[in-house]
Amino acid sequence: MQSHPLPLLVLMIILWLTLIALVLFLLALQNALKKCAPASRTMEPGKVWLWLIPIFGLVWQFIVVINIAKSLGNEFARLEIRCPDPTPGQAIGVAMCVCNCFIFIPLLGGLAGIVGLVLWIAYWFRIVNYSRLLDAQLANAPILPTA
Repeated sequence: MQSHPLPLLVLMIILWLTLIALVLFLLALQNALKKCAPASRTMEPGKVWLWLIPIFGLVWQFIVVINIAKSLGNEFARLEIRCPDPTPGQAIGVAMCVCNCFIFIPLLGGLAGIVGLVLWIAYWFRIVNYSRLLDAQLANAPILPTA
């Protein structure tokens, strides 16, 4: 009996779409870090890509989320931008990371995967909004004359 190629095709399409979404997500994180002044950063922007390393990425995701929160918090303080969260995005980001780790636990994995997906999207939008806030602040900053 021959298997039908459609399920494999659907699986491959889902895999590629997921990979594209992950790359766009990591680009958003990298860009958020790039918008922070070097003195405000607690991590180099290019290091977000280490998230892609299998197994290591499960630990690295926590480090990325925490360092982005610290970097954004430092930059908001430097630019005197009021932010109700002293560690912007950290709570939702860490919850997302925990769900990502729980997907490997039997019986809990399915629920953790669904909740993790929702948190991933929410975290992504939160970081993009913080980036836009920095863009708006920098666009309104007065241009100082160069010597």
